[in-house]
Amino acid sequence: MAEFYTSGRTSNEAAFLYQLFVRAYGTNNFPDCSNMCHEATSVGLPESIGVGKGTVTLEDFDHSDCIFCIGHNPGTNHPRMLTTLQEASKRGVPIIAINPLRERGLERFTAPQNPVEMLTLESTPIASSYYLVKVGGDIAVLKGMMKTLLALDAKSLAEGGAGVLDREFIAVHTSGIEALLADIEAASWDAIEDASGLSRSDIEAIGNVYAKANRVIINYGMGITQHRHGTGNVQQIANLLMLRGNIGREGAGISPLRGHSNVQGDRTVGITEIPNKALLDGIVRIFGFEPPRTKGHNAIEAIEAIRDRRSKALICLGGNLAVAMSDPKATFEAMRGLDLAVHIATKLNRSHLLLAKQSFILPCLGRTEIDIQASGPQSVTVEDSMSMVHASRGGLKPASEHLKSEPAIIAAMAMATLSNTTVRWTELIADYNRIRDDIEAVFPAFKDFNERIRHPGGFRLRNAASEREWLTPNKKANFLLYPGLEEDPPNAEALMLTTIRSHDQYNTTMYGLNDRYRGIKGRRDVIFVNEQDLSKRGLNHGDLVDVSIDDPNDSVLSERIMRGLTAVAYKIAEGSVAAYYPEANVLIALDHYDTKSGTPSYKSTPVHIRASTNAPPPEN
Repeated sequence: MAEFYTSGRTSNEAAFLYQLFVRAYGTNNFPDCSNMCHEATSVGLPESIGVGKGTVTLEDFDHSDCIFCIGHNPGTNHPRMLTTLQEASKRGVPIIAINPLRERGLERFTAPQNPVEMLTLESTPIASSYYLVKVGGDIAVLKGMMKTLLALDAKSLAEGGAGVLDREFIAVHTSGIEALLADIEAASWDAIEDASGLSRSDIEAIGNVYAKANRVIINYGMGITQHRHGTGNVQQIANLLMLRGNIGREGAGISPLRGHSNVQGDRTVGITEIPNKALLDGIVRIFGFEPPRTKGHNAIEAIEAIRDRRSKALICLGGNLAVAMSDPKATFEAMRGLDLAVHIATKLNRSHLLLAKQSFILPCLGRTEIDIQASGPQSVTVEDSMSMVHASRGGLKPASEHLKSEPAIIAAMAMATLSNTTVRWTELIADYNRIRDDIEAVFPAFKDFNERIRHPGGFRLRNAASEREWLTPNKKANFLLYPGLEEDPPNAEALMLTTIRSHDQYNTTMYGLNDRYRGIKGRRDVIFVNEQDLSKRGLNHGDLVDVSIDDPNDSVLSERIMRGLTAVAYKIAEGSVAAYYPEANVLIALDHYDTKSGTPSYKSTPVHIRASTNAPPPEN
């Protein structure tokens, strides 16, 4: 058995060919980067609203009268979003930030394209209000907001008003409201305050802002999805929006922010371990072979299969899988036991150093390089977080005349591997327009693909939920429940760890050792801690500490430890700590993940911090 990984930078054309090759080979084992970031969105939103992606466009931000930013840091991870937020701020739109750490990019922004701001060092305030939620406390905040909304609604009705809930939307478009109301009623304010780390008055203030707005957008990032209850987090955001009819309305909607250039597009064109009937039937219709119809492996399941020697080969279409995954001890040992590892890559990374019995690196063209095939220069496409499909064509001379493109390498592998293949690999590679024709044939949403991609700015794929068409089994948007408030059983001594990236970091790749917005220079061996939490443990800013997990059932508990980190007193929610990704992955067990989506819980691991056993004795 083999595993076939895909990174989020792979073009639609390469991803489509890759899934054809793999399914013709006979498997649906498609661990991909989405499994480690927004899989909770891809799993949670289809159950709620019938689509596994956001419902807003960039133009919606121009019409919104309230924007929430929950669990993301645009200054580091979504820098282009800052300009959009800056424009909204200048219009006086309330921007509410809910995040465990104070992040510069959510506080103020200087636009590099604005010469006046650059010359005068002026900046625009972004968040009008900023709330430090405890790591893992998002569901508590969301339920508290909904509890506030219901109280405001009851008060309005008692005073003869129309209420606060959008009753017409709820009646016509949704299912499950009674169960949701009972669940919210059962949540006590004491429990909400304890789980969220915010006061009732703070949560009520947030809820009041939401209730007063008519068109609300909620942005969220991996601070929402990378939890053991990540799917629940996503669905509670959808619940909150639906109570006020804020889905399928201009200037309103749900907005999951993805990082890689095509992590959303890869899934749209078939990179999934759970292919639906329409995709598989389309493959049969267009290409004439019967693909497997059983579920394949996601990222966690792929590592488990490699560890257990059920899978003996790994093909990686880009990415840095081993380093990105949780539990490097288990993951690295698994990778070294492979019979075959193949990496198709534009640059070297540390996963390439984990050698199988046979290992190959196949360098490929980057998207900025000129791609010449039989019909001439080629372009490729990607889909962004707003469902916009864009084309790009490389303009740089390739680093080597011997480099091949990702589609060309995939086609060559397929032709060398598959006997009696029914796919026209040579024709498809000669002209990528033919690949797009086949994408259109399998996926009707890409109607007139080649024509529309030539329009300036590309085109938007139809999003049914944006039009209030719900592609759920009951044809309704569903209010869905998450039992309780807390992600893990409370332990008075434990702190909740979230992993973070530095400002100069792109996913697992570090371009330097400076995290300028957090004041860190020349190093990454630090842990950010609330000053009160340091004091309670007899520690001070600058002390060396050891960080270990709080899980007595972990079989390798003694090995899940980071030693000699420097404690940095920081504006982070009390009861929470933060350390850099991927170094802190050592603290996250492979089996610590969201059971619904399979997403590793990088953002919520209970830990202890203690004075380091390697620390020098204090001076007399």
